Amino acid sequence: MTDQIQLRDVVETDLPIFFEQQLDPEATQMAAFPSRDRERFMAHWTKIRADESVLIKTILFDGEVAGNLVCFEQLGDREVGYWLGKEYWGKGIATQALAEFLQLIETRPLYAHVAKHNVGSRRVLEKCGFSISGEDRFFSEILGNDIEEYVLVLNAEPN
Repeated sequence: MTDQIQLRDVVETDLPIFFEQQLDPEATQMAAFPSRDRERFMAHWTKIRADESVLIKTILFDGEVAGNLVCFEQLGDREVGYWLGKEYWGKGIATQALAEFLQLIETRPLYAHVAKHNVGSRRVLEKCGFSISGEDRFFSEILGNDIEEYVLVLNAEPN
């Protein structure tokens, strides 16, 4: 599958695809993250694309836009996140894309947050070397209640 997956810089024509992917009700429930309307979505992407501290890549699968990866700073820690269109789930795409993305990021430790019920996403992170370092909880607008999440960390490679 290695030649089927590529990472490249985000281009303007990716944004409508990302927008549609984040509207999927099953995906938003799995991520426990609400979708944005078009105006808020485009404003968010304009902001993160202009921020030089943020690393963003588009995931291509067989030449099609499958999703995106992002590395950003939050509360003093570097974090990674990703979103994959539902039609691309369960094919190993997220795992391979994240593994390639991590090679572009020198910062360690690196963190990720995942809703406890999102077993697939947790497995992607674990396959890429992340391990559970703690737990947290947040209110999910999409689910209308508190969501328990795992905090995962990717530490420096042992010497």
